[in-house]
Amino acid sequence: MPNIKQQKKRVRVAAEERLENLRYRSSIKTLAKRLATTAESGDASTVDEEHRALVKLIDRAVARGALHRNAGARKKSQAARIVAGSASDS
Repeated sequence: MPNIKQQKKRVRVAAEERLENLRYRSSIKTLAKRLATTAESGDASTVDEEHRALVKLIDRAVARGALHRNAGARKKSQAARIVAGSASDS
């Protein structure tokens, strides 16, 4: 347990940042699942909307360091594959 004021602050700030990063990763998973279910339904405009929102959130998470850039690229690639699969089905 830290005794120095600055150490206490660093612990508090790190905990806040950890929670924010967790929110980013959780939201990305939620949007990815939503994209997959929307792609199954086959509505092209909704699929495009969901894909754009997911890519935007992934880019934001990578920019702030909540997600590694290679992991972000992988998730965007998976999302693009889902969109491409839904486009070929329709």
